[in-house]
Amino acid sequence: MKAIRRFTVRTVLPASLSALDELAANLRWSWHEPTRRLFEEIDPEIWHGIAGDPVALLGAVSPARIEALAADAEFVARADALRDELATYRSEPRWYQTLSGAPAHIAYFSPEFGIAAALPQYSGGLGILAGDHLKSASDLGLPLTGIGLFYRAGYFKQSISADGWQQEAYPVLDPDGLPLTLTRHADGAPALVSLALPEGRTLHARIWQVAVGRVTLLLLDTDIPENEDALRDVTDRLYGGGGEHRLLQELLLGVGGVRALRIWTELTGAPEAQVFHTNEGHAGFQGLERISTLIHDGLTFSEALQVVRAGTVFTTHTPVPAGIDRFDRGLVQQYFSGDLLPGVDVWEVLALGSENYPGGSGDVFNMAVMGLRLGQHANGVSQLHGEVSRGMFSGLWPGFDASDVPITSVTNGVHAPTWTDPLLLELAQEKLGTADTTAADWAGPGVTDAELWAVRNRMRANLVADARRRVTAAWHDENPGASAPAWFDDLLDPDVLTIGFARRVPTYKRLTLMLEDEARLIALLTHKKRPIQIVIAGKSHPADEEGKRLIQKLVRFTQDPELRRRIVFLPNYDIAMAQVLYPGTDVWLNNPLRPLEACGTSGMKAALNGVLNLSILDGWWNEYYDGEDGWAIPSADSAGDAAERDKLEAESLYDLIENQIAPRFYRRDSAGVPTRWMANVRHTLATLSPELSADRMVREYVQRLYIPAANAAEAISAGDYAGGRELAAWKAVVSSAWGDVSVVHVESGGLAPVPQVGDRLHVRAQVQLGSLRPEDVAVEVVYGTSREGDDLVNTATVELTPLEEDTAATTGAIPIDGSRTFAGTVTLGRPGSFGYNVRVVPKNAYLVDPAEMGLVAVAH
Repeated sequence: MKAIRRFTVRTVLPASLSALDELAANLRWSWHEPTRRLFEEIDPEIWHGIAGDPVALLGAVSPARIEALAADAEFVARADALRDELATYRSEPRWYQTLSGAPAHIAYFSPEFGIAAALPQYSGGLGILAGDHLKSASDLGLPLTGIGLFYRAGYFKQSISADGWQQEAYPVLDPDGLPLTLTRHADGAPALVSLALPEGRTLHARIWQVAVGRVTLLLLDTDIPENEDALRDVTDRLYGGGGEHRLLQELLLGVGGVRALRIWTELTGAPEAQVFHTNEGHAGFQGLERISTLIHDGLTFSEALQVVRAGTVFTTHTPVPAGIDRFDRGLVQQYFSGDLLPGVDVWEVLALGSENYPGGSGDVFNMAVMGLRLGQHANGVSQLHGEVSRGMFSGLWPGFDASDVPITSVTNGVHAPTWTDPLLLELAQEKLGTADTTAADWAGPGVTDAELWAVRNRMRANLVADARRRVTAAWHDENPGASAPAWFDDLLDPDVLTIGFARRVPTYKRLTLMLEDEARLIALLTHKKRPIQIVIAGKSHPADEEGKRLIQKLVRFTQDPELRRRIVFLPNYDIAMAQVLYPGTDVWLNNPLRPLEACGTSGMKAALNGVLNLSILDGWWNEYYDGEDGWAIPSADSAGDAAERDKLEAESLYDLIENQIAPRFYRRDSAGVPTRWMANVRHTLATLSPELSADRMVREYVQRLYIPAANAAEAISAGDYAGGRELAAWKAVVSSAWGDVSVVHVESGGLAPVPQVGDRLHVRAQVQLGSLRPEDVAVEVVYGTSREGDDLVNTATVELTPLEEDTAATTGAIPIDGSRTFAGTVTLGRPGSFGYNVRVVPKNAYLVDPAEMGLVAVAH
């Protein structure tokens, strides 16, 4: 018989242990090692069996154990001290409080948040990144609020059938058994957000709060009695369902998220958000809800759009067009034709998501395109990804070179306290005097090679033990009552060079590239003197049949009796597994098709633990590889086809392992320490730990994006949104007149017959302005290195000024032909090929980038 309803009964703790409830309710325990050790001490067996979940632990521990702890004065004192320390952590000034002019409140929207295994609301890198962003925001003191959805079944639980096929299960989560608090009004009634849907329906959602250190995360949940049955399922699964289901989720995340944030700020007295950060396009509708509110305040759509853009940051995470949400245009029209957003015209909405550029489709609504049109500040997540994004979205800025597209980059980082193994934390504290591994002196004499090598060996042994446990548990799940095979006890070897590979399994990440030459891989796995072993994990999207076939192919390979102790696929990849897997490997493998990996943060987490990377030069590795922190797999970009490329890159992978990696790992000194290997480990820890930290990433967001966005929003909103009204009117005038703008003539002089560095090039340009004024435009010399075909690279600009002796300038009149003369000087700053051109772009104090309006006139 099955239960018709499940719920969690929480343990009532005695007053002396009240600190445990407070500590369990705040997810800071997920990265605060002293708090984790306190909970582990309550019952180590239960703690490890539930993947370190304090709420579940307190519900499972025996009453006798609770009574014993309540009578243990020393334990109670430690719990109280940790509660007091948490209170201090949440209230004391931190880095952010030292800044001037920083926004008073930042809203951070994401479809998923990976904070702890105990709150399974994530699928992969995007969610883990969002979780790490919240954690570092908390550590740095940012007044940031996260907004997401509460998925009743999370993503999915993965198992592998006997023939290697991925199977999905969706266990239903009970929010009462999770570290969540329901948002309520003063009278105790649950706070709800409501969205008007077509056909007179209404979607309601309650608002869960999650305490993440100093930061609050709001999660919207539609599984409530106020909704009809079909609408209760809107937040059923992460990335589940078809087009309309996904659209409803994203409407709730964006429109409902802003409404939930508004309720929360009113209830708590928090200041209104000044900056709205959209983590990928899924939450893009948040900008439309804000526009609707401003229209209610008396602005037109165009005026409200300028105000919203100024305070919005948009981060794109995919270099793959197929990874972008694109909805049927008619479906979006249907949802926005009703009362969802009062005052907002459906055609204005459709224009924001329109692919009205060469190669675009007129039948779809593109969420990333809308995100870029709604956000004045945009970025990719690594330097290479920023470059790829500028090319991928260049159609939105016709006439500009891809390098001029206004998308910058902030390379991702990972939260060091979460992803650094406790053993390494302990070593840093004991030998280097700090628990902050990103600031420890790993290159100095404070810790010896032997000490660091011993910790690395223990990490590998922990991974081996965890892999054996997981494989055994998976066997019992698939074969209830049957004894696990005896060889599971010998799975992997704690002394063998261990390579890790774990990530989502779309085809471009090439899970099975290692199988390109099976005989070569077998030789590496079974080498008598220098064997390797490989630990693999990853989930394929339930609808991705090709990804599932890749998993099946790999699993079948691992089932060979001659190999199964040396290569293993671990099912149900999640945070708990990752926290043992990353540190326990010696080498982290990443072999995507370049340049399709936006960042690749799994390799970052490995590097924080002294693991060396073996990767295609893609994502973050492209900018940080220096020859001493791992190995770069050469990309066969010039290969004739995909099969040849795979073959060539796999051969390079095998060669690196056989001829460089394995020999270096097994070459030991008289004490059994691989000194050359340890030099690489030390270098990785010393140079990469600070750079790969999410603290570095969040600081960059604050200084390069959040503060400029807050300043722009404040300026354009001042005086009853005078700036927004002014900018909208100015844009309309400039856009309608731009067809008459052109560069009529360019002349230059001042250089010697053989130009030298330091010479000054004088440039004069006659520009047709039509009805525009000189102050409406910037006339710029764009100069740089001239390559074959006269393409300019490594460019810089100098703005020319209108000549005072121009007749029109002295009389205040506009010449009959609308032309003006602009002039300026360029200093030749470097030797080599030099080229220049002149362009005209719109100029206004409220624009943050000359390409923002997508208007340009170039000399020919």
